[in-house]
Amino acid sequence: MIRLLLLLALTFGLASSASADDIAATGRGVVRVVTIAVVDDQVVGFGHGSGFAIAPNRIVTNAHVVDLAERYPDNVVVGIVPTEGSKSYQGKVIAYDSQRDLALIEFTGARLPSSALYTGPMTEGDAVVSLGFPGNVDLATARSAADYIRPMTPVRSEGVLSGRRVLSGVEVLLHTASIARGNSGGPLLDRCGRVIGVNSAITRGEEGDSTFGFAIADTELAGFLHDAKQPYASIGTGCTSIEDRLRQDADADARATADAASAKRDAATQDAMTREVALEKARTEASRSRENVMAIAGLLLVAGALVIGSAGLLESRGQRRQAIWAVSIGGMAVLVAIIVFVLRPSGEVDVPLSALPKTRISTPDAALGKLMCTLIPERSRITISSSEDVPIDWGAKGCVNGKTQYVAANGRWDRVLVPDAEQTVSVLSFDPATRVYSNTRYLMSAAGMEAARTARGVVPNVCNMDDAALGRLAGQQAAVRAVLPPLPNEKLVYFCKSAR
Repeated sequence: MIRLLLLLALTFGLASSASADDIAATGRGVVRVVTIAVVDDQVVGFGHGSGFAIAPNRIVTNAHVVDLAERYPDNVVVGIVPTEGSKSYQGKVIAYDSQRDLALIEFTGARLPSSALYTGPMTEGDAVVSLGFPGNVDLATARSAADYIRPMTPVRSEGVLSGRRVLSGVEVLLHTASIARGNSGGPLLDRCGRVIGVNSAITRGEEGDSTFGFAIADTELAGFLHDAKQPYASIGTGCTSIEDRLRQDADADARATADAASAKRDAATQDAMTREVALEKARTEASRSRENVMAIAGLLLVAGALVIGSAGLLESRGQRRQAIWAVSIGGMAVLVAIIVFVLRPSGEVDVPLSALPKTRISTPDAALGKLMCTLIPERSRITISSSEDVPIDWGAKGCVNGKTQYVAANGRWDRVLVPDAEQTVSVLSFDPATRVYSNTRYLMSAAGMEAARTARGVVPNVCNMDDAALGRLAGQQAAVRAVLPPLPNEKLVYFCKSAR
């Protein structure tokens, strides 16, 4: 009967929500891990702990949380109870390391927000946060066994990092965040919600002694995941508040915009000077050509006059035939001189635009081609995302990669993306003048994501929309923005240059 109740409860449950901050965002990927061993219809073992998603369908926890699965491999149900939704799921242990006290569980039926490991430096006294399901809280609040497998938000406790130690040959983090037995397998986080360890044990406080927690260190966790061939996200940049980062980035953006405007003015001035030089050169060549033609006409006139003058000398010598030829040739030369003089160039310049240097100033809706965008760390705030380069193909009028239409706004192009398979809304922006591309990400709750998808409606994934379609897209994006939290969780800022 107990087994049936627990198995049914693993399939049906109640949902709850979490607040919109970095810790809560990570908390949506934290789960309760429940193990039930049944032999001959008798429950011979029951345990529970915590865990967190390292991939959408894979959970990290402590080995001792799932040791029933090692002791009764054919008679254990491993339950994964998420913090949101209406269901729990059955999983299986796919990697187990008793030395490091770490295990990896795989399950199907849902996709959880994945956590990222923080690989940067941590010093003693840095703030840390623990998430999980402490057993003493469960004992105080649970009304039945079903409460252990009902979705609910994890308990949050805060403390400081007290140092690194070695416990039974394994590197651990010593900290002061309050944890209890059910916290085993839950994440220890920095204040930006990145995983720095896996809670594993506590010291016992006797006669007024302080209680400390031990978490399997990030180095051990990374080694375990590597051995298990499990990919994971890792972040090495330090933790900065989103408010500070947005303010700093706004200042940097203003400077970049001013620099771009100055560069545009300089380019326009340089282009004007280049074109003026080209025109002056054309004027000089035209004047020189006019003078040359006039000189040629003068020479022909003088030569014709001399030849005609020699005709009289030839006539006096009785060379009448030669005199006639001299008059004819001289007259022809004079006539040609007159024609050349009349048809001489005016000296005015008429240079076609195609012959002048091309302007280097691009218009805001011009195509830029294939770009490679590289992260600017000092302008970015990352909690779970990759920092790798982002390639984009920027087409004319805000068409990206030949299929995604952006909307023009104040000299920039924006697009709000609301995916169907993730709990993240991304506000993408590109400024052709500064070549700055940004991705502002909101890590949403399940309820918030549903509201965003409803506001989005159906958006055709095409470019070159007519004015009416662009207006509808702008309205849909405004509707999505209206349901977003006041502040994002991440902002990734890139500088783009030609991929060639």
